[in-house]
Amino acid sequence: MTNDIIVIGAGIIGISTALELQRRGHQVRVLDRAGIATEASSGNAGAFAFTDIEPLATPGIMRKAPKWLLDPLGPLSIPPAYVLKIAPWMLRFWRASWKDRYTASVDAQTQLMTHSRAALERQIIVTKGEDMMQREGQLQLYEGEKEFRASLSGWELRRSHGIDFQILETPEVIAEIQPGLDPRFTHAVFTPGWMNTVDPQAWTQHLADAFLAHGGRIDTANIHALECHDSAAVLHTENGPISAPKVIVAAGAWSHHLAHTMGDKIPLETERGYNTTLPTGAFPLRTHLTFGGHGFVVTKINGGVRVGGAVELGGLKLKPNYKRADILLQKAARFMPALDTSRGNQWMGFRPSMPDSLPVIGPAARSNNILYAFGHGHLGLTQSAGTAELIADLVDNTSPAIPLTAYAATRF
Repeated sequence: MTNDIIVIGAGIIGISTALELQRRGHQVRVLDRAGIATEASSGNAGAFAFTDIEPLATPGIMRKAPKWLLDPLGPLSIPPAYVLKIAPWMLRFWRASWKDRYTASVDAQTQLMTHSRAALERQIIVTKGEDMMQREGQLQLYEGEKEFRASLSGWELRRSHGIDFQILETPEVIAEIQPGLDPRFTHAVFTPGWMNTVDPQAWTQHLADAFLAHGGRIDTANIHALECHDSAAVLHTENGPISAPKVIVAAGAWSHHLAHTMGDKIPLETERGYNTTLPTGAFPLRTHLTFGGHGFVVTKINGGVRVGGAVELGGLKLKPNYKRADILLQKAARFMPALDTSRGNQWMGFRPSMPDSLPVIGPAARSNNILYAFGHGHLGLTQSAGTAELIADLVDNTSPAIPLTAYAATRF
């Protein structure tokens, strides 16, 4: 089989991209070192978080950095063994928090979110996937008026970008949307347009099945380097070289290693996210819950409940610290007194994170034969369909739906 394009990575970004390229008439082969949705695409919260337009690097955030180091089980932490290694990334993160960069990141994120929401609806229609969606909104919960008031600037930012939400100011009104919460949560904001998939791994598999049904190919390969010639890209694997006219790098948290072999030094770090999935009957969850002050969410997965989140900037090699998952579950039990925490399955996954919270979408610096589609942080599922369409536009030499300068590999 002759392949027009090879996509490296069988997570949600890679599979979505392969499917969109195939839909436009290209022959596509997907290569992954482990298989379909085996990393972050399997265990995430299943949320399409189109309202999350604000980057992690907000003005003034570096004043909080010492607390991250002192609280290893807090909502955002850096393990002591990783502090020196992450220092260059943290400097870029600090620069991204300056007002000029922050404002530019919000604008770019908003454009990508708007495009991705429309692209997802197109993807759902094309793949007949509506039965895998949960259109139940989201509750962002606050402990007391002080915490709520501190969040209002972020909500005004969302309002200015056309995001619909409803402010709830008593536990009784909150309970009309989600009963069973501790009354300490006196304020909340409900975003009715929020949606989730019933299972992120199953959704990725659904898209992969559609790709395979139309003649696509997904194989296992461990790729360790890339190079380019005039008319083709070459992938160096443990079983020898593979070439194709176009290669898309969508390998998540491992992508920057491949980009480095092309001379692109991309400051990608790894958000290590933890969760626990509880079986059906654990709690009568009606909507996605976000406990922003504690850095975690509670979401419905296949009728059960998934409790997860937090950010641990710890790279790919340190051992998982499942105490983080335990802490989140203990908090969830306090905040949702009827939650049955027994029979849970723990998980840890790697989210590829850029200092400015924007992904890398576009060509390698040295060659248009290699395109990058990675670095989405905790928004990979959210932005997958939109990223797929943008990459397909580049392959087809058509003008992308939104400007891509903000997502360029060379922006750092």
